[in-house]
Formats: sequence, structure tokens, C-alpha cells
Amino acid sequence: MFNSLSDRLTATFKNLRGKGRLTEADVDATVREIRRALLDADVAVPVVREFTGRVRERALGAEVSAALNPSQQIVKIVNEELVEILGGETRRIRLAKNGPTVIMLAGLQGAGKTTLAGKLSKWLKAQGHSPMLVACDLQRPNAVTQLQVVGQRANVPVFAPHPGATSTELDQPAGDPVAVARAGVEEARQKLHDVVIVDTAGRLGVDADMMEQARQIRRAIVPNEVLFVIDSMIGQDAVNTALAFDEGVNFTGIVLSKLDGDARGGAALSVASVTGKPVMFASTGEGLDDFELFHPDRMASRILDMGDILTLIEQAEKAWDKDEAARMAKKFADQEDFTLEDFLAQMQQIRNMGSMKKMLMMMPGAQNIRQQLEQFDEREIDRVEAIVRSMTPHERLAPKIINGSRRARIARGSGVHVSEVNGLLERFAQAQKMMKKMAQGGMPGMPGMPGLPGAGGGARKNAKNAPKKKPKSGNPAKAAQERKEAEARRANAAKALPTGSAFGQQGGDFDPSSLNLPKGFDKFLGK
Repeated sequence: MFNSLSDRLTATFKNLRGKGRLTEADVDATVREIRRALLDADVAVPVVREFTGRVRERALGAEVSAALNPSQQIVKIVNEELVEILGGETRRIRLAKNGPTVIMLAGLQGAGKTTLAGKLSKWLKAQGHSPMLVACDLQRPNAVTQLQVVGQRANVPVFAPHPGATSTELDQPAGDPVAVARAGVEEARQKLHDVVIVDTAGRLGVDADMMEQARQIRRAIVPNEVLFVIDSMIGQDAVNTALAFDEGVNFTGIVLSKLDGDARGGAALSVASVTGKPVMFASTGEGLDDFELFHPDRMASRILDMGDILTLIEQAEKAWDKDEAARMAKKFADQEDFTLEDFLAQMQQIRNMGSMKKMLMMMPGAQNIRQQLEQFDEREIDRVEAIVRSMTPHERLAPKIINGSRRARIARGSGVHVSEVNGLLERFAQAQKMMKKMAQGGMPGMPGMPGLPGAGGGARKNAKNAPKKKPKSGNPAKAAQERKEAEARRANAAKALPTGSAFGQQGGDFDPSSLNLPKGFDKFLGK
């Protein structure tokens, strides 16, 4: 969504690198480029004017002039101002103290309210809540049916006493959405659901009848949260639409839908600043799991190509199997071979985290390799998995036995060329060697990298330099004679040492009591 804006801002900051001092002309040129980038991204003009004014004022202040690296300080200022525009801090749902928490969705038709109702309900269910959906969009054809399908996919109950308008019965009365909303909240209270999500009707544009219906529903159910769902691809008209809904239903939070689109994304930077209401959630795809809590600081980091590692870690924690991770850690510490069976398990763990492209785009500097990421084929993971699954269990454990005929059989079974099987085995062999070296004594070319705790790498490395012990004889009599000779050598060596040399004396007797040693310590001195 913010690729164009991110590219423009990144290029602007590159021009500041290497400058030990920034002049007023440098600041003006930078602010001018930021203004152009924001306007090209469809950010509202009042927001751009206010944003660049604050950046210029701070850039010409003491915090930049006294900084060791002025260019980095400018980036810091832009990042902080972006966070402020996006809402300042993360805003979560305010839950009701008594009874179910009522959440009302409002927005234009086509913004994605119905699909988002299912995403929000699934997200809340994962948080430990018991949500219920209420179908109050009785005017759009098959809207009720769509909500029922979405609810079934999310495994969340849907209250839909009225079928609403259908494509074949458009002339029939649509029913009373206000009565349905009131009955839905009561149904949730009786069945002990702690969250109610009410899906309301929309129009292609701001409509007086639609707004009046939304007002009546709000008065009837008294929601704890009114979420305004806005299409992130709407452009400059986002501000006018948001102001109209804020005046009509006084929404409490904003949800950005279609944030994975290829539009310029100015709505996300405009709506929160103009209305003063926080962005609470973001829809990032078509799947029910493509939904996340909106963090202004993390979104600002993404825009400035600084990555979003925290979100990446959270996704990994939700998707990663802790038992499998513990098993792999133990296997790694015990220096057991990394097998294709382990490789397959790790691939499945990564797939559970979602799209590889989205994960890689959260890494810092991802904009520099965006073209390569866009060309990345997600189905490549499926092909690799098919190759591994076409192997026998013994082949996965011992890939060295895979000869030419076995490779041809694996290629036929997975529907790929033999060259792809060869490439996978070569890459796996390299990864296997790398992991073995890491477990034994650190990576090659990385001095000071110790072995893993419990892996025994350091001990093994030191053992190579240690003098080899003379093997004992298998003859008991000869072994006993060797022990006696060794004891005699140690006794002679002890006699050869000067008395008291451990304390710096080169001969003569000394009195241990003069050293003020602890009681009983003299037995260690051989006296």
C-alpha cells in the first residue's frame, strides 16, 4: 500500500547521508520532497501542510543542530510525526463492564464491512471472547447470506431472523434493521455471548436515509464501540466521507480495509488526523486471518522502510509449535544430524505464519529488494514440500543414499524435473553442514563465536590441541606396573619443586602461621 510513499521518503533521506551539518537550504529541500511525496500518496492537503510545518520547525531547532548525525535525527523526527498522524498510540476495544460489549460497524457499501465482521469475530475469539454476529444489512442483495457464510468460516454464530433482500426478490420489503439489531443484542445477552458485532447497511455514497438508519440503530443498541470501516484505496475523498460519518454516527474508531492493495494509501494518513479518532484495526488481505491490531509506531516504521520486527515476532509466537521448537533445540544441542524430516517440519511451521512475501516485507530494508519479493512464487514452497514428501522415510533420514534412479523416481512423484530435486538436495547438504558447524564451535569466519550451550563444541575444539594420553596396556600386570611408574614420576616432580615457591620464596622453610591463613588451611600446604 505504501510502496510509492516509502520509496520517495527513502530516496529523500539518502540525499542527507554523509552531511555533518545541515543548512536551512538542506532542510527546506528535504521538507519540499516530503511534501511532494505525501501529496502524491493522496494525503489530504491540510494534513500535509500541518505535517511538513512541524517537521521543518523541529528540523531547524536545537535537536538537529546539536546532533552528531543530523540526517538520522531528521529521520527520527519524520518517524515521530508519522506516528502522531496515525493516532499516536495503539487503541484497543473498550469492553463493557456488565453485559455484552456491543460493536457497531458503519461505512460505505463495498468498504468490506461484512467480511471484516467475520475477521473481527475470529480475532476476538482467539483472544478468548465469545462473539456473535448480527445481520442488520437487509437492503444489499444476499448480504445476510454472505454474513452467514463468513460466520460459518469463522466458527461464530450469526443472528439473522430476516433473510433480507435477495437477487430475485428485490421488490419485497427489506425488514426493520433497528428491530433486528435490538433483538440481536438481547439474544446475545440470553445466550451469554460477551461481544456482539452488528453489521449495518451502506450505500455507494453518503446518503441521508442510510445515515438516519445508522443513527436509529445506534440509539437502539447504545454500542460501546462504533467502528468506521473505510476503504484504504478511496483516495482524497476519504476525508469527506469520514467527516460525514463522524457527524452522523459519531464513530469511536477507524478500521482500514484493503490495506494490501496497490493504491497510494493516503486515506490511512489523513482520516485519523482530520477526525481525531484513532485507527484501531487494519485488514491486510482476503483471508479471515489477514487482520491485525493497528500500531501507529509499527506502521510508521514500515513506511520509512525500518521494518516491523515486533509484528513478525507476534505472528511467529502465534503460529510456532513450542513442542516442535523445543525438540529441534534439543536435537541441535545434542549435535544430531538435521534431516529432511526436520526440514519438512520447519517448512510447515513457516507456512503457518502466513504469506512469505508479507513476512519478508516486514524486514528492515525490504524496499530495496521489493522487485525480487514481488517475483517470488509462493508455490515454490509447495513444490519443495512435494519433493520431500515423495521420498521414503529412510531417504529423508539419510539423503546420501538418494542415487540417480531414486532422484528420477522422486521427480516423477512430485511432478518436477530431476534438476529441481538435485538443487534441493545440494542446498539441504549446505544447510546441514552449516548447522553442524554452528553446534560444534560457531560459524566459520566468525571469530569468538562459541559453540551452543550443551553442544560440547568448545570442549571438542580444545581437545584437539590437548596432548594425547598414552593408552593403557590390556595386560593387568603391565597396567599395574605403568601406574606405579606414573606415581613415581609425579612424586619425583613434586620433590624437585622449591619449597614455598607458590608464595614467591626460592627455598628455605617458612611458618604458615605468619600468613594469617584461615583455620585448617595449613593442611593444603603439605605441613
